[in-house]
Amino acid sequence: MKRLRLAVAGLLIASLSACTVLPKSQVLSIYRLPASNLPSHDASADWALRVNKPYSSQLLDSTRIAVLPPGDQISAYQGVRWSDRAPLLLRDRLVDAFLDDGRLKAVSSDDSRLQADLELDGDLRAFQSEYQNGRPAARILLEARLVESGSLRILASRRFEVSQAASDTTVPAVINAFGQAGDQLAREVLEWTVQQGQAAQQK
Repeated sequence: MKRLRLAVAGLLIASLSACTVLPKSQVLSIYRLPASNLPSHDASADWALRVNKPYSSQLLDSTRIAVLPPGDQISAYQGVRWSDRAPLLLRDRLVDAFLDDGRLKAVSSDDSRLQADLELDGDLRAFQSEYQNGRPAARILLEARLVESGSLRILASRRFEVSQAASDTTVPAVINAFGQAGDQLAREVLEWTVQQGQAAQQK
């Protein structure tokens, strides 16, 4: 019995010792996509819009912040993550832009699946930091489609691509560049959607 107790004690000490050599979990810094409020307008469009999460590759459908250094190798910034997957970040940024603008009667996302007249759909082709002349730049490429709800008929489509150079190579500077690129893309998508949607409703 004494030997058994000694053996058990030895096992406990060994297991405790093993725990001390395990690597410490990495502390991650979580970033949201910075956004600024767009100018507001009076409601002028009597139709509702649903903004869908854009389709994307497995690389972009992640919380990792993708980076393309010189060459063809795709990597990600270490120790940092987006607060959500990139397609969701962009979708929510677009929803916020339409809500801040105020011209549409109602705006929702595909999470709620509320009734809408038109849907903003698309493919997210790029949402990454790319090095240009030794300096990182945030690049966003969205193939947008304005779709009629119910029939799913494509009313209009357009490619939106923006690139914003970071002020330096640090991660906060890159995140800030993503915020500026997201703002520019949101403004362009918003104006195009309102214009195309109004034209479709008047037919």
